[in-house]
Amino acid sequence: MSLNSVRNHLAEAAPELRVLETDASSATVELAAAAHGVEPAQIAKTLSFRLKDEVFLVVARGDARLDNKKAKTAFGGKVKMLGREEVEEITGHPVGGVCPFGLASPLKVYLDESLKAFDEVIPAAGATNAAVRVSPVRMAEITSGTWVDVCQDPAS
Repeated sequence: MSLNSVRNHLAEAAPELRVLETDASSATVELAAAAHGVEPAQIAKTLSFRLKDEVFLVVARGDARLDNKKAKTAFGGKVKMLGREEVEEITGHPVGGVCPFGLASPLKVYLDESLKAFDEVIPAAGATNAAVRVSPVRMAEITSGTWVDVCQDPAS
């Protein structure tokens, strides 16, 4: 169902994009990079957070780590990652297939500035073996995403 919700969302919002399914799992950054023949940094991982009563998503490059200080400043408080069960219940996507497309309920989407290092990134597409190739700018358009700087410098 999750993969179908992504396909339906993209058919409406971005008909030029095609969901890519692989025989291999792409449930982790490393597996996704291997499945799509790119460096892990080019994988766009989607992280699910809660701040008080608000749940939101942050999409960042695959090798990026959240900078707690930057996140606290950007979001106005300390964020907490959702638990595995909550992630699927709220997003409609299984862990390893979470993406900012075809969500079960509307969520605010933030895109980390780290994605801008690439002309094309590869986020999951609602399943642990599905993804999409998309420019970071186009992903922001499709998701009505807001750009933030909440990750550590990948070089550090």
